[in-house]
Amino acid sequence: MKTPAIRALALALACLPFAAAADTVTVVTSFPKEITTAYKKAYEAKYPQDKVEILNKNTAAGIAYVREQAAGTRPEVFWASAPDAFEVLSSSKLLAKIGPGNPAIPAKVGNYPVNDPEGYYRGQALAGYGLMWNTRYVKANNLPEPKEWADLVKPVYFGHLAISSPSRSGTTHLTVETILQGEGWTKGWEQLLAICGNSAAITERSFGVPDGVNNGQFGIGLVIDFFGLAAKNSGMPVEFVYPSVTAIVPANIALIDGAKSKDAGMRFIEFTLSEEGQMLLLQKEISRLPVLPSVYAKAPAGYPNPFGGKIQAKVNFDSNLSESRYYVVVSLFDQQVTFRHKELVAAMKAIYDAEKRLGGKKSAQLDEARKLVLTPVVDEKQAADPKLLALFKAKKTDAEASKAKAKVEEEWAARAKANYARAVELANNAK
Repeated sequence: MKTPAIRALALALACLPFAAAADTVTVVTSFPKEITTAYKKAYEAKYPQDKVEILNKNTAAGIAYVREQAAGTRPEVFWASAPDAFEVLSSSKLLAKIGPGNPAIPAKVGNYPVNDPEGYYRGQALAGYGLMWNTRYVKANNLPEPKEWADLVKPVYFGHLAISSPSRSGTTHLTVETILQGEGWTKGWEQLLAICGNSAAITERSFGVPDGVNNGQFGIGLVIDFFGLAAKNSGMPVEFVYPSVTAIVPANIALIDGAKSKDAGMRFIEFTLSEEGQMLLLQKEISRLPVLPSVYAKAPAGYPNPFGGKIQAKVNFDSNLSESRYYVVVSLFDQQVTFRHKELVAAMKAIYDAEKRLGGKKSAQLDEARKLVLTPVVDEKQAADPKLLALFKAKKTDAEASKAKAKVEEEWAARAKANYARAVELANNAK
């Protein structure tokens, strides 16, 4: 039997307001800690009942992680720079429909939709792709400051460049696709292979390139704009330029279907698109391009404005094309570049040595050597073959498809290796 004191205590506790249940917002993202830390801190200050958990993964690994989770246990938010990655998730029925959101955000930047027309993801920032260089390194090595992708194919840049692998970096994949779409498949690969042949390293993560440029390990890097702009605005001895053959596309954010805390996930998404959330992008260590045009009025002098004509992007990026051949492009790059970088560099060096030896004299052997090095082992027609595309999109659990895919990749790798070896032989004997 309850005593009067116990009954009074029970009544008092019953009358207390219930504390709001704490929600965890799990965010899968490829973004660096400068961005994620700023948003986590600001969001948790505004919504103290929620906690933000950051799962930092490169874009490909992030997609794989979301695919592996069962409905009801998935993370809430996917946040990355690669629009084609969101197309992959959307086509796999892994994104929840959230609509267009803030009407103050324009429908398009140039000809490119800021938000998914189907309503499955939104643009949260804008991004372009370009070149950053260490001003001290460039001066010390007497290198001309680059302005275009095409500049980087010149022999003067041999050993001074860096790029990451598109299979490990969504932003590098977008850079690669921008060049392929801007120049065409054949010319684009010719340019990319020459640039990679001039590179000192193919880094494992996208931030390995700007880190190396900042500390003088590399002279020039191919990067997404915020890496270059943030370093420059933070006082590092670097410069950044948008080549004319570039694209401006959204960095996107989406609610994952089957997430544990759907409402909290939407709160986080809406916060990133509010004026308060967009203003965070202007912090010097972040230096991203907001999707909310009114924020640019509060930006530092000279801040790039994609809505004000300050960035002239010539490439109308086709995310459907990019998504359709995503796995073929990243695998082809790995087989010809990432896993064969030493052989590619050796072939480029042999060609440059032969050019010096011949003093500009024409040589059929040298022409053939260049062709072997700078021609992709898959032509545009083959890359668009529906059977090949389906093979590379097949799930890892499909043993037969995995075996067939591995065989194709082995053939690409063997052909690349043989081409580079033959190029060295031809260049060394060029007359």
